[in-house]
Amino acid sequence: MFHKKRFNLIFLEMNKIIKNIFLVILFAFSNYTFAQTTSGAKASEELRQLIDLPTAGILSGGTMGLNFDILQNGILISKLELAVMDNLSLGISYGGSNIIGAGTPDLYIHPGFDIKFRLIKESLLFPSITLGYNSQGVGKYDKSLKRYEIKSKGFYAAVTKNYNLLGYLSLHGVINYSYENKDGDSYINFGVGFEKTIGPFLSVMSEYDFALNDNSNEIYGKGSGYLNVGLRFSLGIGLSLGMDLRNILENKKNQPYRGVERAVRVEYLLNIY
Repeated sequence: MFHKKRFNLIFLEMNKIIKNIFLVILFAFSNYTFAQTTSGAKASEELRQLIDLPTAGILSGGTMGLNFDILQNGILISKLELAVMDNLSLGISYGGSNIIGAGTPDLYIHPGFDIKFRLIKESLLFPSITLGYNSQGVGKYDKSLKRYEIKSKGFYAAVTKNYNLLGYLSLHGVINYSYENKDGDSYINFGVGFEKTIGPFLSVMSEYDFALNDNSNEIYGKGSGYLNVGLRFSLGIGLSLGMDLRNILENKKNQPYRGVERAVRVEYLLNIY
């Protein structure tokens, strides 16, 4: 009987400790990360990327972002970025295929690097313009051609213009040149897209990558470009969840499956200074 009472007292004390720890964590999150979101009309940070296409958005100074993309073939790509100051961010990414699921993972041979600098801030008449470099492609990596299934953007310029329309409507455009050109396809490429907020925490988006630098070889692009759509939902405390439908036009040659590709994106933002 004595041991049972003692056990109950210990259990109650442990329960109080756990509750207090939870409240401290919740308080810390609410202070530092609740406002750090990129989805919906109440987003406090700019959208930096649609599905694959970069935007002119950039994190505010001192904000760190951590992204995970989960794609077909067990592909996982993680990215860490930091806005070292307003209008300038640096990032590093890494991943591989067959990471999710069974079998031996096939890791990328090198990490991807990202740098982004805002050249012109958006005004009433002019869009925001950002210059950047991103060496991280999407999909499996072809070691013989030294390229990803979907090439990295390389050097790019992105423009974004926002409008008040039942929330916000954002229009995006990008021009880029990828150095993944050992396949002989080295044209300048273009892409366009939009984001529309639905309520305070939800955004829908779509993009079209013309893939002009990936339409003249016998392995990858067919020439119809990449059309993708996605949803982004803010869960609070700096966390957002995204779901994408990719390659709707089935632009990939010799793919072993039919239909669109499904993907998930998880984003976490934290203001660290």
